[in-house]
Amino acid sequence: MDRVSFCVEASEPGGRARAGRLSTPHGVLETPAFFPVGTRAAVRGITPEELRAVGVQGVLANTFHLHLRPGEDLIAGLGGLHGFMGWDGPILTDSGGYQVYSLAHLARRSEEGVRFRSPVDGSSHLLTPESCIEIQQALGADLICILDEFDAIGEGPQADARARDGLERTLRWAERARRAHTRPDQLLFGIVQGGGSTALRTESAERTRDLGFEAFAIGGLGVGDSAEARVPLLDAALAPLRADVPRYLMGLGEPDDLLAAIGQGVDLFDCVVPTRNGRHGLVFTREGRLNLRNARHRDDPGPLEEDCACPACAAHSRAYLHHLLRVGEALGPRLASLHNIAFYMRLLREVREAIADGSFAKYDAKWRARYRSRSAESATDSAA
Repeated sequence: MDRVSFCVEASEPGGRARAGRLSTPHGVLETPAFFPVGTRAAVRGITPEELRAVGVQGVLANTFHLHLRPGEDLIAGLGGLHGFMGWDGPILTDSGGYQVYSLAHLARRSEEGVRFRSPVDGSSHLLTPESCIEIQQALGADLICILDEFDAIGEGPQADARARDGLERTLRWAERARRAHTRPDQLLFGIVQGGGSTALRTESAERTRDLGFEAFAIGGLGVGDSAEARVPLLDAALAPLRADVPRYLMGLGEPDDLLAAIGQGVDLFDCVVPTRNGRHGLVFTREGRLNLRNARHRDDPGPLEEDCACPACAAHSRAYLHHLLRVGEALGPRLASLHNIAFYMRLLREVREAIADGSFAKYDAKWRARYRSRSAESATDSAA
């Protein structure tokens, strides 16, 4: 296979949730799909074999950080990202656009691109729409993104003006990125911006669509917007897009976020939430999120979840995991992270099944009622 293809196989009756197949040179992603984040070519503390064992289909790596260390040329010479990290499934790379935002104190933006001062050694690097594509082509990911620009979502004329500027520059960079992209075995995502304005989100989606992209990412959300405000913004961004291409919501990943966005028609997700929470002893269950560091778990003989087959639940008690985390044993964060990833994989597998049999709306309502009520209880426990 030398191209990436996508097809929608089932849709929610009367709704927008859909299940599909995204076929890549390194395997098929059943959608909706979630990518654990492996910023520097590794999901922190987790081996590729462990990821596969809990149902992970694809992973995300970061273009900017891999460009700094060890460099795309070295990775290309060692078999590309797949060979370098020993992962034979699909890989998505983001563009570095988030670093334009998060490392603003180290970056200077211009029409040419973004001049960065490396957070590693202070060296200077210029990331342009063209070099962003060249780096990702050398890395060899299956799914890649254009360089984009955005700021935190705000309110008022100044915020709308910044959103307009980011929208226009992202569109100009998108045209340059498309011209630079030459690998037919990679799927290039155009990115929809527009800040906190539904009108700008719609305009950005329409103009990005008209550039001829075969896949679309929604960027700049989760940076100043509430979950409630996000719904109309995501609707506005998705409505103009073609129905026969994949839609990727960048960087958002609380379980509630995933279910809401799936209900609006999103296919792909990535986020650090499951692994970052796991490293701090916070684990997801169907009854809500638990803080394993809490004293109430000190002598609890039960697993995190009775019906979970992940390594943490299959062989260990909450008391043991509590102990590992409290004494700083590295196995604790690893097991908690693995459980969280397994939780996400199971959630999306159930979602795909519910969409296929036409029961997504019912599944969504039942899941939220249980998770939210129990999350409130566990939040109270965490504060005790």
